[in-house]
Amino acid sequence: MKLWQKNALLLLLVVILAAVPLWLRQDAEFGGADGQAEELVGELNPTYETWFEPVLEPASGEVESMLFAVQAAIGSGVVCFIIGRLTAKGSKTKEETSPKAKESQA
Repeated sequence: MKLWQKNALLLLLVVILAAVPLWLRQDAEFGGADGQAEELVGELNPTYETWFEPVLEPASGEVESMLFAVQAAIGSGVVCFIIGRLTAKGSKTKEETSPKAKESQA
């Protein structure tokens, strides 16, 4: 199987994995973990007072979603950059230690 076929198959599997839960549970409410934790704390200890207030409160849910998406994009960019650097560094050391590279230097 060619590399592009493997990549296409992996991409298709990712799309299926993301879509199947949404399709199977169309009536489900996919809430965030923060809201669930807040509800649970309220049930366990109704007199609990928060000891921290957010420094920046987003104006709306859309702004909050946008900030989350920007954070995810920056994080994935950093991770991909590091993986790329490590991969390039690994291939460079393989080239330096290969017999062909030694012959060309002589």
